Amino acid sequence: MTINNRHSSSFRDPSGFIFDDHGVIKRSISPLYFDQYRSLKDSHFLKKLQDAGLLINHKELSSSNTEIIIEPEQIPFFTYPFEWSFDMYKEAALLTLKIQKFALEHGFSLKDASSFNVTFHQGRMVFIDTLSFDFYQENTPWRAYKQFVSHFFGPLVLAKYCGAESLKFMNTFMEGIPVKMLSSMLPYKTKLNPFLYTNIHLLAKYEDKHNEDYKGKHKVGQLSKKAQLNIIRSLYDHIKKLSLNESSEWGDYYDKTNYAPKAFDQKSEIIDNWVQQLNAKTLIDIGGNDGTFVRKINQNLELTLVCDVDNNAVDANFRYTKKNNDASMLPFMFDVLNPSANIGFNNKERDSFLKRIISLSPDVTMALAVIHHMSLSGNIPFKMSAEFFANFSKHLIIEFPKRKDSWVQRLLATKGAFKGHFDFYTIEHFEDCYLKYFTLIEKKIIKDSQRVMYFFKANTIEKS
Repeated sequence: MTINNRHSSSFRDPSGFIFDDHGVIKRSISPLYFDQYRSLKDSHFLKKLQDAGLLINHKELSSSNTEIIIEPEQIPFFTYPFEWSFDMYKEAALLTLKIQKFALEHGFSLKDASSFNVTFHQGRMVFIDTLSFDFYQENTPWRAYKQFVSHFFGPLVLAKYCGAESLKFMNTFMEGIPVKMLSSMLPYKTKLNPFLYTNIHLLAKYEDKHNEDYKGKHKVGQLSKKAQLNIIRSLYDHIKKLSLNESSEWGDYYDKTNYAPKAFDQKSEIIDNWVQQLNAKTLIDIGGNDGTFVRKINQNLELTLVCDVDNNAVDANFRYTKKNNDASMLPFMFDVLNPSANIGFNNKERDSFLKRIISLSPDVTMALAVIHHMSLSGNIPFKMSAEFFANFSKHLIIEFPKRKDSWVQRLLATKGAFKGHFDFYTIEHFEDCYLKYFTLIEKKIIKDSQRVMYFFKANTIEKS
């Protein structure tokens, strides 16, 4: 397989790499990993994990003396750790520990514990790196323990004490948040907790020595399998109990909305009717809170992305999705004022939100109760927001709150002496700007409210 097809994110593991074959993601396994792969396969280890829904499914396409090619189940939209809510992040951490426990019990071990080896797919977290397993060596400590702390345990503890916003550090620290940094940021009282002291603060104290150990300059200490399983069980139990106690402005948005019940129902009916007209299969709801309006759509949607800037709202959506086994819903964190950028080596390891969503090309984009926040909180002109949505939207369902809307009035009141700058916020100017990028299909006024619903089709020739 020519190396020119190698995916830009797949260069760190000599065991193999993933590549793009005419839009289909496949994985090449090198001879260096043949023994491990065949043992994992022949022992049915991989199949057991796959049957349990913990590991991505794959089929073997070819095998030779120089290369084995497998094709994993295709994932239409990847989310990254810095786009997960707190409960989603917990789920990914617990999944990684489950897999390591199962591996140890079957004579294997995870050689790495990167949070980027996990993603959200079909209503659950799933492990996607088939080549992360190695043979377990008796009395050898878990080589990925420190990586697990910097990718999972440390960020979650930091989120508990410093807020869910700290999970976004994974955008900057793709190799995991440095343990010394974690230790320095946590409150002093965490040093009085024996478990946190041992697994974060003490680890930070000896970080330099540990780094030398991994480089082979010093003999690595011994640890029995039983002791390692005890550590994994303790980490699992501690993470499972972690919780946040954060209030937020949008976490209970639909409990304090200024919609009358009839207006709320009318809005749902309008959305449902428009989505059904398109016979849509894929949809993204930007600023979708806890997914309430998407769940009211009576259409057999194959994939719905519901993103929001509020951790509590995304957590609530994730818990509902998990409880109801909703394989079509994919919740994630998203700030429309600061979408995820291309990051990593050569800015190509992790794709931006725009690149991923353009590639998905959803049938419908929904933006409900978003435009006034973009315009009045983010100072984004209508022309720029229209251009943003036109980048990836085939059809756009967008809600416009007029100037007399209570939320609009609240936002305008915060502008003080600069309130006059926002005289552009009118429904006429909104329509004028959006009609440069979209064709209006239908417009509906929501009764007993100051809201107007628009159903647009993108003008492809106008897209930037």
